[in-house]
Amino acid sequence: MTEPLQERIAEAMAELQAAQAAVARAESDLRQSSVTVRSSDRVVEVTVGSQSELRALKFLDNKHQNMTGPQLASSIMEAFQQGRAQMARRVMDTFEPFTRPGPEGSIHRGVDFDWNRVFGSALEGSKQAGSGRSGKNRLRDEIHEDTE
Repeated sequence: MTEPLQERIAEAMAELQAAQAAVARAESDLRQSSVTVRSSDRVVEVTVGSQSELRALKFLDNKHQNMTGPQLASSIMEAFQQGRAQMARRVMDTFEPFTRPGPEGSIHRGVDFDWNRVFGSALEGSKQAGSGRSGKNRLRDEIHEDTE
């Protein structure tokens, strides 16, 4: 009777080690991952990394020179939010296999992620709790004028 128990423990350990290795590979791949997005007015292009960090910002064809500060800020924020949403989706797709239960008899139960808690406003179509403001008004709340 100890033999089957020892075998099950060995199988469980092998399964756990394989899952840990797969998670480590996924994390490593994502660290190198990024998305590049252009604003809808095609004024700016941003590159967003896997942790929602802004890796690059480009002003395209000098179109930004004919814009006001708030217009340019809005274009940047729009592209950045789109990039964050795309990267959040990529992260979710990468880790989705780890959220499913394993085959019958497996010790793998699947990890339950609260993606809204992890990514918050980065998810497409999500709104921050208690925020009924449009993106335009939210941007205005973020702009602080210099007073001299």
